[in-house]
Amino acid sequence: MKRGGGEPTKRSLLGPLMGLFGGIVLLSLALAMFSYSLLFAPGPRADTEVTFPRGMSVAGMGQALEKQGVIRSSLVFRIAAKLGGHSKGLHAGTYLFPKGASLMTVLKQIEDARVEQTYVTIPEGRTSAQAVRVLMATQGLTGDVDVPPEGSILPESYLYQRGETRQAVLDRMLQAGRKTLDELWLTRAKGLPFSTREQALILASVVERETGKPNERPRVAAVFVNRLRKGMRLESDPTVIYGISHGEPLGRGLLKTEIETPTPWNTYTNSGLPVTPIGNPGRASIAAVLNPAKTEDLYFVADGTGGHVFAATYEQHLANVAHWREIEGQVNHYSTPAYDTNSAQAAASPTGAIAALKPSAPAVKLRASTH
Repeated sequence: MKRGGGEPTKRSLLGPLMGLFGGIVLLSLALAMFSYSLLFAPGPRADTEVTFPRGMSVAGMGQALEKQGVIRSSLVFRIAAKLGGHSKGLHAGTYLFPKGASLMTVLKQIEDARVEQTYVTIPEGRTSAQAVRVLMATQGLTGDVDVPPEGSILPESYLYQRGETRQAVLDRMLQAGRKTLDELWLTRAKGLPFSTREQALILASVVERETGKPNERPRVAAVFVNRLRKGMRLESDPTVIYGISHGEPLGRGLLKTEIETPTPWNTYTNSGLPVTPIGNPGRASIAAVLNPAKTEDLYFVADGTGGHVFAATYEQHLANVAHWREIEGQVNHYSTPAYDTNSAQAAASPTGAIAALKPSAPAVKLRASTH
């Protein structure tokens, strides 16, 4: 009987086993290279924006990314998110994925919530109706909103996410308005001629409409605060305009008849403050009326450079007006009046004072404002 017959059998099995092992190694290398290419190879050919709504699953995110051409495989995205422990830390929002971003770069961007920064801006002094029109025209927001009370919005730039409701953004504007007014109210000076936050907001809305120069706001506020203390009417053109058009531009100068026509906001015909704000004042204007400049000024008029020149007496103001007329001639801008219906001069001949300083129609307004 022959021995050693097992050696050929072992040799015959070794070859296939080595081939199988080599195949497994090659397949593993191929899979590793393929996986690496899926995970780290350059992605989209151009910057690509993708929005993930709140509550979207990891699978849904992967499908959206694959559909937009940001990644090659939604399945690999899901696996990478799960194996890397990212699946519970991915954030909704609008993302701008840069050209060539790999799948892992994309995954990291979503995990870090590096969303596209989109803002809606409400300029200072705009009415609530105008602010709502800005919201309605903003791309990426959804739903409708009602016009909130005048003066309740804080003019500012607000971050929002695409797909967010307009009401959610408006709620942040309203909350910011309340918070700002409450904070600044605590810093108010003593002896102001008003006693409530609402009155401060009303006066701030007038100051906002009277000047667009930040450094002038405390001094403009001082003019109106001084007038209130003396029982003088504010005589502010923007309050007349609000009574006519609720803050929409007239596209012309005010008529003498409009100045003399009472409305709940007309501070030529009514003493004290208007019944509501005439727009949404910014933080600086609110701060200005709560801490006005310490002056005796009662008047101001345009100075020809976009600002104003102030006066404590009516005679000085008339001289400033005469100088302004030399510079501009006729102007459709506005500031405090060149006459004072409470002054001794106006009392002696109010009609003559108005006629001398305001042509019959349209009235030439001697107020300067960027609004």
